Amino acid sequence: MTLHVFNPEHDIALAYDNKYFTAPHAGRQLRNDLDYLPVLWAAEGDYVLVENVSSAQQHASRLQRYGKQVNFVDKKGVDRLLEQIDKVVPWGWDSSIKFQLSQMGVKSSVLPDNEVLANVRRLSNRQFSSAVLKELQEKFIHPILLGKSSYVDSIIELERILQSLGKAVIKAPWSSSGRGVRYVDTVLDAALANWSKNVIKTQGGIMIEPYYNKVKDFGVEFYADADGAHYAGLSVFHTVNGAYVGNSLADEAEKHSTLSTYVSNELLHKVISALEQLLTKHLRGVYSGPLGVDMMIVAAEDSFMLHPVVEINLRRTMGHVALSLSAWEELHNRMMRIDYDGSHYHLHIVHKDR
Repeated sequence: MTLHVFNPEHDIALAYDNKYFTAPHAGRQLRNDLDYLPVLWAAEGDYVLVENVSSAQQHASRLQRYGKQVNFVDKKGVDRLLEQIDKVVPWGWDSSIKFQLSQMGVKSSVLPDNEVLANVRRLSNRQFSSAVLKELQEKFIHPILLGKSSYVDSIIELERILQSLGKAVIKAPWSSSGRGVRYVDTVLDAALANWSKNVIKTQGGIMIEPYYNKVKDFGVEFYADADGAHYAGLSVFHTVNGAYVGNSLADEAEKHSTLSTYVSNELLHKVISALEQLLTKHLRGVYSGPLGVDMMIVAAEDSFMLHPVVEINLRRTMGHVALSLSAWEELHNRMMRIDYDGSHYHLHIVHKDR
């Protein structure tokens, strides 16, 4: 029997790497408000861990027709199922969610060992996406591909690279949805210098990239298994100030058509194929489960360019959720949005013009 867990605080938990990690309020709120979400990808008869069963049933009733018949269970309910649980599928694996599950009594044989967790954390560091970007550019040379990323472990080195780059983006190696990202123009002011020093102190280093004139964000979703990484679909998403707000719901042809304004379908297919091979090389035997690669379209002088690996998320993504919903034709030309009303998060499916 499979137990699903929505733990969106996963990215922050990776940064802390502490089994006793407590998510900030916003992370706990998001998890509690949307804990029913696995109804969209769980198989018939699976169980979904939620905070409050009746609340989850009420929220999920809006989406039930787009998912299978699942069972919601709270922590007390898990206690009665311990012998039957033979698989756990979280949003993402980290030492914190493993500890929470083991505290509930879930058998250690069902949970990943520390080596698996260490690999997930290592490959979730932005140094890995930087290395894959470099490999992709060496393997697949094309004039419209761009992207550069450096890792430094001292503030002196960071300032030296900033001098040569001018406008730049600095990123914490582990962070979530725009939160660990800062924009710099040639010189670090006191606040940014302190932030950078703290990131280097707590995470060992910091990433620095040129600032690109972004036109559109999108992602490429994959599943990894014993045979390697397999392309699952495109994710056209919407961000505000770098933070995720929603996803287009559409069939693959429509998403390709949207992106073909900027980059040819032929080139995109070649990039995805090359990525599939590289991810297979790195992940086979190391990670299995969903993952996503964020890309972006960049404005050049009289055309557009493609940054093929902005970051790699070794977990389920909102793009995967949108793919689950996009399987339903009646939802095409809509947008899946996560909204915050001041006290709670909500998943809404709205017409694109709203």
